[in-house]
Amino acid sequence: MKEFAKIERAVHAIAPSVNVSIENNCVVLRGELDNWDDVVRCGRAAVSKKYLGVINDITLRGFEQKVRLPKINDKLYDGRKPDVLIVGGGISGATIAHELSKWQLDVMLVEKGYDVAVGATSRNDGCVHVGIDLTPKLVKHDYLIKGNAMYDELCKDMDVKFERTGHMMLMYYKWEKLLMPVVGLWSKILKIKGMRYIDRKELLKIEPEAVEWARGAYYMPTGGMVSPYKLTVALAEHAAENGVHVCLNTAVLGMKVEDGEIKSVETNRGTIYPRLVINAAGTYADVIADMAGDRTFTIHPRKGTDIILDKKVGKYINTTEVKSPITVLSDEKLSLKKRIDMTKFALSHENTSKGIAVIHTVDKNMIIGPNVLETPDREDVTTDKETMDFIISEQMKVAENIKPSDVIAYFSGVRSPTYEEDFQVRKGIFTENILEAAGVQSPGATAAPAIAVDLAKWAVEYVSKFKAVEKNASFNPVRKKHPHPKEMSESERDALIKQNPAYGEIVCRCEEVSKGEILDALDSPLPVYTLDAIKRRCRPGMGRCQGGFCSPTVVKILAEAKGVSPEEIKKSSERAVIL
Repeated sequence: MKEFAKIERAVHAIAPSVNVSIENNCVVLRGELDNWDDVVRCGRAAVSKKYLGVINDITLRGFEQKVRLPKINDKLYDGRKPDVLIVGGGISGATIAHELSKWQLDVMLVEKGYDVAVGATSRNDGCVHVGIDLTPKLVKHDYLIKGNAMYDELCKDMDVKFERTGHMMLMYYKWEKLLMPVVGLWSKILKIKGMRYIDRKELLKIEPEAVEWARGAYYMPTGGMVSPYKLTVALAEHAAENGVHVCLNTAVLGMKVEDGEIKSVETNRGTIYPRLVINAAGTYADVIADMAGDRTFTIHPRKGTDIILDKKVGKYINTTEVKSPITVLSDEKLSLKKRIDMTKFALSHENTSKGIAVIHTVDKNMIIGPNVLETPDREDVTTDKETMDFIISEQMKVAENIKPSDVIAYFSGVRSPTYEEDFQVRKGIFTENILEAAGVQSPGATAAPAIAVDLAKWAVEYVSKFKAVEKNASFNPVRKKHPHPKEMSESERDALIKQNPAYGEIVCRCEEVSKGEILDALDSPLPVYTLDAIKRRCRPGMGRCQGGFCSPTVVKILAEAKGVSPEEIKKSSERAVIL
């Protein structure tokens, strides 16, 4: 009772009208408030290790969540009885599908979007993190370390580019080197391999264009970069090659649960009767868990905006750079205690940002961002000038030679944290036949391969109660590879073009994408005939002109391949009409 009273006092100090109760060993908050920040603050105040989690059902007065559902309503999957139904086609769902395809199981993956990787997966910077901002007790830390180590082999098998670029934390003060024994011990506790302090001279060998104020840096060589959407597409296609049914434009609308067991799942494309459900629904993971009667957590959407810069300035960065939490680039005089407090905050539960970073991408661009903004809207991917100006001003502290005119694109994504700021990767607590992969925000992409290993293992164990589950004898661990003319030597390209002239027809001049590569993207187990889907697979439209030159040609190729008129080709979903 003391713990409950403490939580109740903390919540009521923020919002006296909120009702606080304990239900199913969870802290439950109910009420209605005028300010979303107060809703989030109440949720944070309710966090306690004594209880399973926080169920924050406080609503924001006047706000109604608009769910973007597919227009399709048919009975295509009505009556299907898969062994496993995966909900969500982001990097979590795709890696789980990839792992489960190694077994003789009937697996369906349902995604409400028009393609895989259309949510947070396609709206993040692609960093494969080292975990310096985490603590060893977090579930996310364990999965991050394991997942990071899996990336080299996984990306090789999937024919997806991955680079171990390393991550840098830049230092302004020479005395910060004296902290290395403490930071080095902390990095060992966190299992971060190879972390070391480098002085200005060594920094310039790795980053010749390093900002002038950087006297040195903490260098973490295990950091890396990947294209998260390309990897997710590759994993989904590979899973489909090995027997998984990937069902796009398929939204979960409800579930029938009896005696702690999911009996059926209602979708816009019919009722499905799965043996087991895996919840990898991102920002809607708590909604799916609630449908299943297994909710112990709440997703509070967290928006972040990133900015993409022209390749001509990509040469200014080889790693990922961020300034240390101690470094203050102003005339403000801070005491040592204040700087220590800043460092503690940077490593604390309350800090929800790694800071504005300058990032090298595998496609040779530079990305800067993201910022952090709590939002009530789970699908708010809007951008605004104020945020852009803030990110650019912060970024220029780390990369002074960048100008606003170097910006070619920008995007926002919505992350899916819980109030506990940790992953919910577990078996069902109140519902027997569900597995949860929820709250998988940053570093979710890094952790996803390791999370998938556990989820697949648990799924096989559960389904094995009802039937014998054998390894998939026909499983091919390597994804079918396609040529990338841009990366070939001149003689290799000439030979390829003689064999297939489509590889010699350049469609996107900025990114040097050929017609042959676009046709390859359509010759897959998961063809998606939209402009953005092709952009996500082979990058036409991602260069300086942002599709101003190549888009009409891509539309024409898609229309011819699908056998429809160009007017029927959409930019993304059915609502995104081009012509």
